[in-house]
Amino acid sequence: MHIHFIGIGGIGLSALAKFLAGDGHTISGSDISASEITHDLARNYNAQITIPHHEKAVEGADIVIYSAVIRPNNPEFKRAKELGIPIYSRKEALKFILKDYEVYGVAGAHGKSTTSAILSSIYKEANALIGAISKEFGSNVRSFDNKKVIFEADESDESFLNSNPHLAIVTNVEPEHMEYYEYDESKFYGAYRKFLELANLRILNGEDEFLQAQNDLENIYLYPSSDISNVEYILKENLPYTRFSLKDLGEFEVFGFGYHIALDASLAILAALEMGLDVESIKQNLLDYKGIKKRFDIISNNGLVVIDDYAHHPTEIKATLNGIFEYAKKLGKNKVHAIWQPHKYSRTIDNLDSFVESFKGVDSLIILPIWAAGELPVDINLQGAFKDYNPIMANRITKKDDKVLIFNENGDVLKTIDKDLVVAFGAGDITYQIRGMK
Repeated sequence: MHIHFIGIGGIGLSALAKFLAGDGHTISGSDISASEITHDLARNYNAQITIPHHEKAVEGADIVIYSAVIRPNNPEFKRAKELGIPIYSRKEALKFILKDYEVYGVAGAHGKSTTSAILSSIYKEANALIGAISKEFGSNVRSFDNKKVIFEADESDESFLNSNPHLAIVTNVEPEHMEYYEYDESKFYGAYRKFLELANLRILNGEDEFLQAQNDLENIYLYPSSDISNVEYILKENLPYTRFSLKDLGEFEVFGFGYHIALDASLAILAALEMGLDVESIKQNLLDYKGIKKRFDIISNNGLVVIDDYAHHPTEIKATLNGIFEYAKKLGKNKVHAIWQPHKYSRTIDNLDSFVESFKGVDSLIILPIWAAGELPVDINLQGAFKDYNPIMANRITKKDDKVLIFNENGDVLKTIDKDLVVAFGAGDITYQIRGMK
């Protein structure tokens, strides 16, 4: 079929487009601006890309799939309706895209992209459809001519309930995206329960309080913290690796620093065992995992170490910083400078106290303007909330010649960092700023 995607430049919709291209379909799509993702789709997947949206882009399509940010007044959405072309949201489309697959669905508030990518490195002959770029295969999608697929299952709009999970892997459960669930925790936790009930097998983080309470389900493996032991952090060619023992399976090494990395890897290892791999193959294949883009992503490792990280929730920031502090210590770096671009006004307000707590231990904190992600502005006194950090309230940053430059709204340089370790946190355009691309 010819399948057209409205909003194809997003990480989630682009993954579906690539996946369906790998399944033999013709792909086209549009977005408001060109990006690295749209260039990749055009170059490597023969996708016809229209920038910006235009009503003629949908003509000739058999099906139209649109991202969550697209509204009914979008010209392509309206034209597809006029032409009688079937239109599906990404969430709705999952039902027919995944219905014939044996799906290994990875869900959770934190760590699901990492766990999905690690499992994809371990189980090399499965299709992969994940929410981040795996550095091993340079994409968020991998295609094979079989019906096994490792799928990052998203709870933000309950779309994971349409993912047809054979094996459900859940890293943790923490209320998030509560605007979708009408701030009703029973709806939020109920969705996770339904996801678990849909699966035939379940591998869950037994340290999570909610997941512990699901032990009435059959075919479930809840592993406790005592299953992971001997955790240590090592450098291999100046890159971070976590070494740990799991149950009686022996010792494993995985890229990244932090107990949470050992936890994510353990879930992937246990899932791979259920998928039929032997322990020695798992250990060897695990070494091929090189991390994912924007997660503990080391973009400079000279005199100045610069790390880009997608963490945009207090739990994620705190866990990543624990690994960052260990890494700085191993490298002999005396200071850690954190740059934070808050993501969404709603998330910032709902978790403000936790965000303040999450940055404990940093030597300096630079705060950028809130990335709205489509939300209406709300006045939040971040300088007051973070007063104990004496934060630098900046307008933008950039990286140039092994230096990170911090600017105010007039374009004046407020601070230059040319040594130590810098980590940039956020899910907005901070990833382009810290890479000197914007």
